[in-house]
Amino acid sequence: MKFKKITLMSFTTGGLFHRESVNLTKLYLGLGDWKSVRNKVVEENLLQARTLNTLKRVCSEVVSRLKLLSIGELEFLNQGTHQDQAYLLWIAVCRRYRFIADFAVEVLRERFLSLKTDITHEDFDTFFNRKSEWHLALEQIAPATRMKLRQVLFRILREADLLTVGNMIHAAMLSPGLLELICQGDRNDVLYFPIVEFDPKGLT
Repeated sequence: MKFKKITLMSFTTGGLFHRESVNLTKLYLGLGDWKSVRNKVVEENLLQARTLNTLKRVCSEVVSRLKLLSIGELEFLNQGTHQDQAYLLWIAVCRRYRFIADFAVEVLRERFLSLKTDITHEDFDTFFNRKSEWHLALEQIAPATRMKLRQVLFRILREADLLTVGNMIHAAMLSPGLLELICQGDRNDVLYFPIVEFDPKGLT
């Protein structure tokens, strides 16, 4: 999977969208076409949004993430446990947003491996500032938007069960089924999780 460029920062809408993602996955597996999924969602307001604009925005965001999953991953998402679904959706988010993928590897995972038990707002700000030095477009982001990005990212981490309400890192417990699925694709996806250090190439 190719990453979107790091300046793609449109994740201020919502959070992990667990329920919405599972529902749209079921639709896609039945219809076989994302355009048909969008049309049905909008026509019947299947996401129960209050306004049409919100409905379209949430649907577009969820579909943009799900489209980065393989058919095998979508089938797993449709049948998996709630926890496995959350972890797989976290992978989809990381594939969609290079900024979040880098944060997962360079902050979440590294702090866990360094036996640091939490992630603070300052950790996010330090990471953001470091990325801004290499990606000048990040410097153009307004302070209010930057705060919103931080808020949403922490929310996604909590909804994926990787961070507690008190911002403590929650070690991931990847099931054998999910690990096998990762083996079949990009084994480096496992690096998005706070787990004990090991070589992804060693997965069997």
